[in-house]
Amino acid sequence: MTSFKTLDDLPADLTGQVALVRVDLNLPMADGVVTDDTRVRASAPTILELADKGAKVLLLAHFGRPKGEKVSTLSVSMTLDAVQHVLGREVMFVPEITGPVVAQSIGILKPGDIAMLENTRFWKGEEANDPNLAKAIAANGDFYVNDAFSAAHRAHASTEGLAHVLPAYAGRAMEAELTALEQALGNPERPVAAVVGGAKVSSKLDVLSHLVAKVDHLIIGGGMANTFLAARGVNVGKSLCEHDLAATCEQILDAADKAGCTVHLPYDVVVAKEFAANPLSLRTCNVHEVAADEMILDIGPQATEALADVLKTCRTLVWNGPLGAFETPPFDTATVALAKSAAALTSEGALVSVAGGGDTVAALNHAGVAAQFSYVSTAGGAFLEWMEGKELPGVKALEQP
Repeated sequence: MTSFKTLDDLPADLTGQVALVRVDLNLPMADGVVTDDTRVRASAPTILELADKGAKVLLLAHFGRPKGEKVSTLSVSMTLDAVQHVLGREVMFVPEITGPVVAQSIGILKPGDIAMLENTRFWKGEEANDPNLAKAIAANGDFYVNDAFSAAHRAHASTEGLAHVLPAYAGRAMEAELTALEQALGNPERPVAAVVGGAKVSSKLDVLSHLVAKVDHLIIGGGMANTFLAARGVNVGKSLCEHDLAATCEQILDAADKAGCTVHLPYDVVVAKEFAANPLSLRTCNVHEVAADEMILDIGPQATEALADVLKTCRTLVWNGPLGAFETPPFDTATVALAKSAAALTSEGALVSVAGGGDTVAALNHAGVAAQFSYVSTAGGAFLEWMEGKELPGVKALEQP
């Protein structure tokens, strides 16, 4: 386990200290109102713990993609109401991230007060990870806390640069994430299963290639399964399929063979002639019986049951992506059934289950089991890059030398 400092390594009394805390406030909005405050709730324990210990807490975050320009509609102040609501405290907004305006604001704040600095991406040096910008931000702080795992795959001034200028700590959400990931793929209890679903193999090639050497069972679902089935010579009809990736799929299957990883592809599937909710042409068949005018839209009940049996033999599960076109009923059946099996095994203490990525979180919430998984990561890109075995700069910068 790589070692990094956490809030436990800070003094119990932080009165008068200024904490620069990187959080994720890149929240979904509709008509100027935040529609999902999950990311704020994730960082609330860190913010409140620092404030309750007497620190003056300055929140750093980006919002949207202003590309180094000041765009009024992308001010991070758009999230202020949501942040105050979740924290149950007043939060001062500061329209700068460096310089005298920030210093004056710190002078106004009392110990335990919280302020939100402007969108870090309004400054060109942020995405360029300009050390001068990092130093200028750091000049107003005593220590740095990174609680934004979802931005940890970016080497920006506020996610990576600051950790080299100030004493750096992982916030509670970051700490929980890194502990869960270590448990899932860093040093997991075996056997390990991975569920990788989603539409396209091309978007998850690196994930699949990395996982076959890491896990004992690789369960492939979604449109990706069709591409693997086609590579195996199965006629998948009108199904979503990347036929040009047949050779790549063969390479992944060969690598899995060599590594002793069992790849699970469905042998019965749910098909229809049109992609719509509860279509009249809906039927379940063996994968070798898909008609030329049909498309595979979910894994069948026999395959789903067999996969649930596989999970019973495993100790660790990593899940990214749905098994079928889960947004449209009844093609959510396999995803919901397998998610419920995984949740039940986790509740019994038989399985450590870690899931991540936007679609996955939505699917687990839809199945009503997200709370029963050991850990559900709200990070999209960072979670995928971690599954690919890539080093995340925001995490690397926190590691103890």
